[in-house]
Amino acid sequence: MMAGIWTVIPAAGRGTRFGGDLPKQYLQVGGQTVLAHTLAALFAHEAVEGAIIVLSAEDADWPGWSDFEGKPLQTCVGGATRAESVLAGLRALPEQVRGDDFVLVHDAARPNLSRTDLAALLERGRADPVGAILAAPVRDTLKRAGDDGGIDGTESRERLWRAFTPQLFRRLQLSRALEHAAQAGIDVTDEAMAMERQGLRPLLIEGAESNFKITTPADLARFEFELQRRPAR
Repeated sequence: MMAGIWTVIPAAGRGTRFGGDLPKQYLQVGGQTVLAHTLAALFAHEAVEGAIIVLSAEDADWPGWSDFEGKPLQTCVGGATRAESVLAGLRALPEQVRGDDFVLVHDAARPNLSRTDLAALLERGRADPVGAILAAPVRDTLKRAGDDGGIDGTESRERLWRAFTPQLFRRLQLSRALEHAAQAGIDVTDEAMAMERQGLRPLLIEGAESNFKITTPADLARFEFELQRRPAR
């Protein structure tokens, strides 16, 4: 049986691309917030022991939970960027999470994670010396746009993948990688990018396309549709 693992969930952003006053993680779908669905997906795996929710200092919508489905939740205040927030979450993890323990990082607004994908990430990622991320190969034809909106060329999609979360790395290695990126003035857009800058090669694990991030109102409608398709418990 796997030892318990903690998750860092950055939720300090305002979701400006979505629009509206309410951060997208607090929007209601099927009678629960997006964040509640995200937590339920993570906690469905018995190895996931608890989570750190990284909040904005101005967050007035956090419901004040200290646990969810019987597993502990803790909070901390994040920074101006995703990387700063993830680093704050790593530093706020409980003392029992050692430096060489693996930690998950997962988007607050990515609520449709399947247990099968999470299990594959935990099993294969923890067997890798660096860690792993869920991702999907690029299947669409890629075009490079010119300044005028016309097509300048077609790009090869060979060996290109789209990065998802969760991403799985050791607490200390990821903390140092994020710190080094910040010192270099580089705003990394995901945790794997920080690890890559250290010369490390995380494992790519193919996950379902249904593990999408809610960024627009259309994504929210898509998640509502996915919820309706789920078999009743």
